[in-house]
Amino acid sequence: MKQVVIVGSGIGGLTAGALLAKEGHQVTVLEAMTELAGCAGKYQRHPYLFAAGATLGMALEPGGIHDRIFRHLDISIPAERLNPVMDLHHSKFTIPYSQDRETFVNTLASQFPTYKQEIKAFYNEVFDIAKRTRTLMEPLPVMPPQQLQDVSAIVKALRPHHVKLMPILLQPLESLLHKHKLDTLKEFRHVLDGILIDSMQTTSRHASTLFSCIALDIYHQGAFYVEGGLYRFGEALASSVRSAGGVIKKPRTVTKIRRKGGGWLVEDHRGNHYEADAVVFNGDPRQLANLLESDQWKQLPKTLRDMPKKETWGTYSLYIAIDSKKLQEPLQPFQQISHGTNGEMDEGWHFFVSASKPEDRLRAPEGYQTITISTHTDLIHWDSKEKYDAYREVVKQRILHAVEGQHPGFLAAIEFIEDGAPRGWENYTMRTNGFVGGFAQTPWHALFGATSHRSGLPGLYLCGDHIFPGGGTIGVTTSGLHAARSIAKKPFI
Repeated sequence: MKQVVIVGSGIGGLTAGALLAKEGHQVTVLEAMTELAGCAGKYQRHPYLFAAGATLGMALEPGGIHDRIFRHLDISIPAERLNPVMDLHHSKFTIPYSQDRETFVNTLASQFPTYKQEIKAFYNEVFDIAKRTRTLMEPLPVMPPQQLQDVSAIVKALRPHHVKLMPILLQPLESLLHKHKLDTLKEFRHVLDGILIDSMQTTSRHASTLFSCIALDIYHQGAFYVEGGLYRFGEALASSVRSAGGVIKKPRTVTKIRRKGGGWLVEDHRGNHYEADAVVFNGDPRQLANLLESDQWKQLPKTLRDMPKKETWGTYSLYIAIDSKKLQEPLQPFQQISHGTNGEMDEGWHFFVSASKPEDRLRAPEGYQTITISTHTDLIHWDSKEKYDAYREVVKQRILHAVEGQHPGFLAAIEFIEDGAPRGWENYTMRTNGFVGGFAQTPWHALFGATSHRSGLPGLYLCGDHIFPGGGTIGVTTSGLHAARSIAKKPFI
C-alpha cells in the first residue's frame, strides 16, 4: 500500500483521499484553512451559518457521480430533490426551472411565441446531444488522452450513435443557435447565458456545444437541496478518510513539494515533513510554480506552466441573514436574477441566490433564512485600494436593489449582512488573486486543451476546478476520482 498526501481538502481532494483510504492506502490530508470542503465550505456568524460558495446539490440521483461514489463509500447525505430547481428572473419574465424537460421548454418557449417551434427544435437537439454525450462519458474517460489506456477507454465507449457528435466536437453553442435561427434572439440567449455562465464560466457565444448541452440538460437529471449545505459532502468524505485510518491535519499550509528518491517530500508551514509515494494537489495549480523546485516546474506540461499567465473569473459574494417573517413569503432555495439591459453576466447584473429553507435549523434559527449571493467579476476592477473599496459598494448596491425588485421588503428584512470580495476569496481559498470557478469551457479547452490530472511528474496528480472536466462539484469530484484511479490502478466505480 502507498503513502499518499492530499494537499487541500476541497471536494476533489477529499474524494481522492476517501477512495484511496478505503483501499488501505495511508492517506494524509493537509488543509491550510480551519474549514474543510474549499469553495463548498461554510462559515459561522452566530447564530447563522453561511454557505461560502457552492450551494446546489447535483449528481445525487441514481447513477450520478456523487451517488455512485457515496454508495461506494457507504456515505448517506440527506438531500431533497427540487422541482422546480430554481426561478430564473429576467427583466420581462420569470421562468420556473422545472425538472421536467417538456414543461420547462414549453414555459420558456411561451415567452417567445414567434420562435416557439425553433426553441422546441433547439432543445430537442440539446437533449439528444446530452444523452449521447452522457453515454460516451459514463466510463468517466480522461481528457486529454495521454496514455494508451485513455484512448482505449474512449474507443470502448464508442457506439454508432456517437457519430453524430463528431461534427460538433469543436464547435461552440453559437453554431447550434445559428442552425435553429435563434442566434439573433437576444432575450432567449440571455436565458441560456445565465444558465451557462454558472457552470461553463462563459456564454453561448464561446461555450463548447457538447458541454453546453450537458449543462442545459443536467438540472433535469436532478438537483437537490442539501440540509445545512454542501459542506456536508466535505464532512462526510473527511469522516470516511478518518474511519479508514487516514489523517486530516489543519491548518497546515504546504510550503514545499519536492522529489525524494522515487517519491515525494511535502513540507508544511510548521516545518513538518511528510514522505509520500504519491501526492494529490487539490489547490490552485498556479501555486506549483512556488511549491515545486524550479527544474520540476519546468518539466510540467505547457498547459500547467502557462496557468500563471491566464486569468479566470473572480467572484463577489454577499452573505445575508433575513427575518423571513417580514416578507410575504420566504425566499425559495435557489434563483438566478439577470437584470442587465445588455445581457451582462457579471458585476452584479447577473447573480445566483441561494437561501436556506425555512425549516433548515442547521443554517438559521426559526423564522430566519441565511442567503449566499454570488456574481462573476473581472479582477481588473479590484486592482487598487481605491478601486477596491468603491467598487465593492457599487456591486453590493446593484445586487441588493435587484433582489428588492423581485422581493419587496427584502432590504427591511435584513438582520445581518457582510460581503466577500476577491481578496477575501484569496484569503479563504488560497486562490491566486481570488480566481474561482476554473477556466471557460470553450470547445478546445473543454476537451483536448484541458489540463489533465496527471502532472507529467511521476506520482504527482492534480484535481480541482482547473483540471478536466472543470468546475462545479461534479467536475472536481470526477478529477479526484481520476487521481485516485491513477494511484490505485483500479476504477472504484
